[in-house]
Amino acid sequence: MAMIDELVQQISQRAGIPEDKARTAAHAAVEFLDGRLPAPVGGNLKRLLDGGGGAGGGGMPDLGDIAGGLGGMFGKGGS
Repeated sequence: MAMIDELVQQISQRAGIPEDKARTAAHAAVEFLDGRLPAPVGGNLKRLLDGGGGAGGGGMPDLGDIAGGLGGMFGKGGS
């Protein structure tokens, strides 16, 4: 199961809304974050959640790239 499907289930259960509406909300949230997070996370979040994987392949995100991107959010250099 792709992470986006898990996110949709969580939104549906927690908000008490049907899955089709939860899917719309999840995609809207992912697009919002994808455009605002620093690279390399931004621009790749949707692909990662859809199960496309990162540079490491196999459907798993490249955690080094994600950590470096998150570190940039807090003014710290990447790995």
